[in-house]
Amino acid sequence: MASGDSKVDLWSVPLVALNMKVRRELGLYLNPKNTVAADWMSMAETMGFSYLQIKNYEASRNPTTIILEEWQARCSEASVGKLLSILEELERKDVVEELRPLLDADVKRYLMKKSSEPPVQVPEVDSCVPRTQERAGITLEDDPEGAPELFDAFICYCQSDFKFVNEMIQHLEQTEYNLKLCVFDRDVLPGSCVWTITSELIERRCKRMVVVISDEYLESEACDFQTKFALSLCPGARSKRLIPVIYKPMKNPFPSILRFLTVCDYTRPCTQMWFWKRLAKALSLP
Repeated sequence: MASGDSKVDLWSVPLVALNMKVRRELGLYLNPKNTVAADWMSMAETMGFSYLQIKNYEASRNPTTIILEEWQARCSEASVGKLLSILEELERKDVVEELRPLLDADVKRYLMKKSSEPPVQVPEVDSCVPRTQERAGITLEDDPEGAPELFDAFICYCQSDFKFVNEMIQHLEQTEYNLKLCVFDRDVLPGSCVWTITSELIERRCKRMVVVISDEYLESEACDFQTKFALSLCPGARSKRLIPVIYKPMKNPFPSILRFLTVCDYTRPCTQMWFWKRLAKALSLP
């Protein structure tokens, strides 16, 4: 099966390649109950979900998105090609044709990111010390000839939320908490591959990652990559690596990929007075 003009095996492209925009667009077609064409329930049934599971998802505002997340998490064969095959099997070629340009664009971006990632090394030859010039001297306080700069937390945010990030800096760095945050626009030097630098910081330089959740976050490709990369390092939240933060009301539902994590919610008046203390304590843990 081809993607765009180049021959790409979409069956080998995992579903994680599809960003939130495509998933929400798919929901616009499949969420409404349809007596004529197949809807999200038919898709879920074809994916192997049980009757009780499907009934439980009915209460969701966007069941299509949740079904895709669940399928992606539990099925090793969940791929872009498999999804397209299911839609065609359900005779929803209209959806495939409408969304194909968006699908192809996401696949292209995913493959470009993959091609820029450093090769995986086995533990025996791996090291926490940067081995290449690309991973040395990437932050303001880095000493290329010495130990790399380390942080208490990497802050995952989009540009429209930077005012809150600046408030976070004031509360967590410039107070008795004395934490050290990695804020990309402030701490990272320009000139290197953004995906390589990001993965280096999240995996090796930062103990944890704070994810600033907002409607704009859901549209950010960079935030999507950072969140999924961090989740891959701590499946099941075993190391309390990710801490989601909500600081303003949202129009869109909370991202389902983070629903199993405890949230630090600044929008709740009853917990605002403890917000910064709780967040600081979580980031201070060993």
